[in-house]
Amino acid sequence: MILSWKRCFAVSLCLLAYAPLFGCQTDSQTVKKIQQDTESTDIEGSLVFNNVTLEQADEQGRPLWRVKANQATYTKDKKIAKVEQPIGDLFQDGKVILKVSAKSGEVREDGKQIFLRGDITATDTRNGAVFKGEELEWLPQDELLVVRRNLEGRHPEQIEVTANEGQYLTRQEQMELKGSVQAISKDPNVQLKTEQLLWQIKGQKLIGDQRTQTERYKDNTVTDRVVANQTDYNLKTKVAILKKDVQLTSIDPPILISSNEAIWDVKAETVRSNQPVQIVHQEEKVVITANQGQVDLESEVANLKGGVQGVGSRNQAELYANQVRWDIPTQNMQASGNVIYKQVDPPFNVTGATAVGKLQDQSMIVRSGSSDRVVTEIVP
Repeated sequence: MILSWKRCFAVSLCLLAYAPLFGCQTDSQTVKKIQQDTESTDIEGSLVFNNVTLEQADEQGRPLWRVKANQATYTKDKKIAKVEQPIGDLFQDGKVILKVSAKSGEVREDGKQIFLRGDITATDTRNGAVFKGEELEWLPQDELLVVRRNLEGRHPEQIEVTANEGQYLTRQEQMELKGSVQAISKDPNVQLKTEQLLWQIKGQKLIGDQRTQTERYKDNTVTDRVVANQTDYNLKTKVAILKKDVQLTSIDPPILISSNEAIWDVKAETVRSNQPVQIVHQEEKVVITANQGQVDLESEVANLKGGVQGVGSRNQAELYANQVRWDIPTQNMQASGNVIYKQVDPPFNVTGATAVGKLQDQSMIVRSGSSDRVVTEIVP
């Protein structure tokens, strides 16, 4: 039996009163049909229907939702329909966009709110995303689906997510994840952790405006870890745009990259920044800063430009240049443009056009240009 939500409560009242008063006579045939088809039962002021379908339409007659249930109970005073084992369709612009199921649920506010509880599942028919949890709320007028308590979401071609709660904006096809958020993307394996994250399913992006930790895995082992206050990760291109207090830690090579903005190409294994950047080799204690730079994590080479300064923290050797190419495994540096090399023991300064060598063992060779000379200053 199909009941329109706007009529079903009036019919329920008729069933309660028709015997002694013959009220609601215009619906007498409907009452008989409901009694026959649904085997309704009047229990303590509530009307129970078995094997019932509830539905609601908008002002233009287009369906907003349709729910089938093994049993529906209408409370006389609260105007609430409680349903058991509901399976339903949620509509937008007259088309099915979500299919839902649960153990139980309620229809409230003249059909303006639907609550589902227990092992809920919601599947978006447009993009294939699946959401699971313990509670679901559908607000058709707001085009909003809320999943609460142990949200699990997945998309076959994008990611798997978990969170305390998610608000799905059905028009935009994007989910706002809140509370202990984790998102896992594959090929390459990347995991994001934060407290709030926007999952743009249609746009294939993850956007975080709170401190977010992003980790890359190889063979179940973390190879790179980055934290930033703003993260924009493209699930299609595998590129992360990171802003505000960006810190990337690489396990191999063992370096820490810091900047206020960086672009991390996870698949290509490169990190690029057009803003001041600092790179620290955590084993050799070498620190390099520059106005901009790029690090190839696969080949383990860093290229830095603009006001480059390198410091060997162990021996206080210093290198200044316009450009530096740093081979991280060998620690060999190739510097060019207004090169200055300083060391403490023995103390002297050298200037030239280019330099090649290592800071940590003070083996730096400085050369002049075609028309210049190398200038060495002995510090007494």
